[in-house]
Amino acid sequence: MSETRPAPPGDVWQPSGPNMVIHADNMDVLPQLPEAQFRLIYLDPPFNTGRTQARQSITTRRSLTPQSGSRVGFKGQSYDIIKGTLTSYDDTFADYWAFLEPRLEQAWRLLSDDGTLYLHLDFREVHYAKVLLDALFGRESFLNEIIWAYDYGARTTRKWPAKHDTILVYIKDPHNYTFNAEAVDREPYMAPGLVTAEKAARGKLPTDVWWHTIVSPTGREKTGYATQKPEGILRRIIAASSNEGDWVLDFFAGSGTTGAVAASLGRRYLLIDQNPDAITVMRSRLGDNGIVFV
Repeated sequence: MSETRPAPPGDVWQPSGPNMVIHADNMDVLPQLPEAQFRLIYLDPPFNTGRTQARQSITTRRSLTPQSGSRVGFKGQSYDIIKGTLTSYDDTFADYWAFLEPRLEQAWRLLSDDGTLYLHLDFREVHYAKVLLDALFGRESFLNEIIWAYDYGARTTRKWPAKHDTILVYIKDPHNYTFNAEAVDREPYMAPGLVTAEKAARGKLPTDVWWHTIVSPTGREKTGYATQKPEGILRRIIAASSNEGDWVLDFFAGSGTTGAVAASLGRRYLLIDQNPDAITVMRSRLGDNGIVFV
């Protein structure tokens, strides 16, 4: 269970200030922030799975004594398995929407007039979220339902295995919002022979179905945080719906992927999370170069 944190003072964040990570319950912080300051808000809240989510980081190192390690690899070389920090959070809510609805209301308030909200959920709650956001933003402000399909997860023979998340995209003003199609990474055509050679070489703008692997358990991005999302997903979102110098807000920040990608693209960020494991991961991942941790 995450520790209780006192609310930071109301002036802790300013639009003219540095990138910031705040360790607190987000509802202690959000009402104190000035309205309409964020061009982009990305939210990856708990999915209400009814269980504790946990992941332990595991690394390997070559054994000093041949054949003495706990894993045998290439050419019979022996490796030791080293278990790292276990990170977890409680993903069980008696009344999920009593928890999420006021936070979505704050997201609407904090979005700039030309801002965009990305809400990342799975099949358990996304249909309720769509109804709520239609009421909050207006149905005319619904922009997209993005399906992120991946290649790892549940295995079952009793139903179709669940291998996707849903990202709902809403804009504050349907006549005035940011969408940088030229800045988004391109994808190869599935039938390149049906388009010109120039188009085939350039690739196409992604559709609303994104095929992207999860964070590799042995990859460069891995932090060991239980709900870490791939940088490629956030890079596409941030490049499309914000400009250099814009503020990006993520108040379920988790492993800090939003901040890492925002910084790499020249955006500024405010991250909030109440889980001490998340803050530890973000300190390690983001460093302290011009970042204020509160």
